[in-house]
Amino acid sequence: MDIVNLIFCIIFGLYGVIIGSFVNVLILRLPLRESVTLQRSHCMSCGHVLSWYELFPLFSYLFLRGKCRHCKAHISIQYPIVEAANGILYVGIFLVYGLSFEAILYCLSVSALLALSVIDWRTQEIPLGNNLFILILRLIRIVTDLSNWSQYVIGLFAVSGFLLLLWLLTKGKGIGDGDIKLMAATGLLLGWQLNIVAFLLGCIIGSVVHLTRMAIKKVGRQLAFGPYLSMGVYIAMIWGEQLVSWYLK
Repeated sequence: MDIVNLIFCIIFGLYGVIIGSFVNVLILRLPLRESVTLQRSHCMSCGHVLSWYELFPLFSYLFLRGKCRHCKAHISIQYPIVEAANGILYVGIFLVYGLSFEAILYCLSVSALLALSVIDWRTQEIPLGNNLFILILRLIRIVTDLSNWSQYVIGLFAVSGFLLLLWLLTKGKGIGDGDIKLMAATGLLLGWQLNIVAFLLGCIIGSVVHLTRMAIKKVGRQLAFGPYLSMGVYIAMIWGEQLVSWYLK
């Protein structure tokens, strides 16, 4: 890797960490139906409004030693983990797509996927706003690649149509409607081939992880599918074309 690409990796990583701080806001406030723009950041224990120097991603957590400066309540380790994860995911996108408009769309999509994954894991519900944001990014993707518009339109229904049928046959017990909307939105970005790859990968990851949790932690059969689908989507973004080529050969 040359020095220029290294610098851009650092830039993408830093932007990812910064946006990861906003992802934490989405994770905390969307399930509570709180405003993500009008209300200032505050301690979730005592309500203390955070000062500017308490809002630096990663560094503030280390500086405060994981405690609120006002009430000394422990700050969730989720904050630095989400911020760091978002930065790492951004770097992965840059390494594959370089400095391009496509990379920017994918990075923003990754942040939305990260937010809905944590929310779905906690509440087993995918906020509609997340899917709408992803859908908007997908529509922009079609405009930037009009020559392949049919692949994206087919992708809208390739997986979501099957999931919708499953939802109807099981009367909502076999799959969540949020998962259907998620795969419809991602189909517009990835196209039908990569969206199918993303779905299959999500099913495999979800099966392995959840069966392991059932065996070790004795959790029930019901699972939050959004995080696993999101993992599949990210892998399809990075290695989807190679996986399709390998399968066809």
